Amino acid sequence: MTTPAPTIPGYALGDPSLTRSPVTLDDLARLRATLLLGDDDVAALRRSRDVLADQTEAVLDTWYGFVGQTPHLVAAFARRSDGQPDAGYLAAVRARFGQWILDTAEAAFDQRWLDWQHELGLRHHRAKKNRTDGVEAAEVVPFRDLVALTVPVVVTLRPFLAAKGHPPEQVEAMQQAWLKAVLLQVILWSQPYVRPGDF
Repeated sequence: MTTPAPTIPGYALGDPSLTRSPVTLDDLARLRATLLLGDDDVAALRRSRDVLADQTEAVLDTWYGFVGQTPHLVAAFARRSDGQPDAGYLAAVRARFGQWILDTAEAAFDQRWLDWQHELGLRHHRAKKNRTDGVEAAEVVPFRDLVALTVPVVVTLRPFLAAKGHPPEQVEAMQQAWLKAVLLQVILWSQPYVRPGDF
């Protein structure tokens, strides 16, 4: 069961007003099978939630540090008026990103979760980017960056997964589960970028 976070502006997992994902639950099951994301991975994700729950701010510091030092990535948060990063926008996204860590670790892979992934994809794409926070930033997160960020997100997570003294094989299992879960989400977020009929 996903922990509710109704106090985070723009967070909408489970909101009945979300558009239903065009990806079906059967499609999702096939994707999970292709990614080898099975019950052992789900158990490892659940274990990682307890490991990461009190480290989310430190994880976000690492991720935001990477993005902030990479000009073509921080450009997604840049105001169109002057090309400078919008601090308010970065902060608003950060709050939801912290919840995303917990949501990933306890994903139900049900219709509610699938609809939220569709919404997140739209928010990265020009279809809905900037609307949630009412900003005038770059109009799209480039598809190539959306996919490429899978690596720094997962690789930099390892020290945090190891921080509570779990045996190396459990740390590895958690990281592999995160790799599969992040890649699954990025695939789902990619749907708005793909021509109809090609996804």
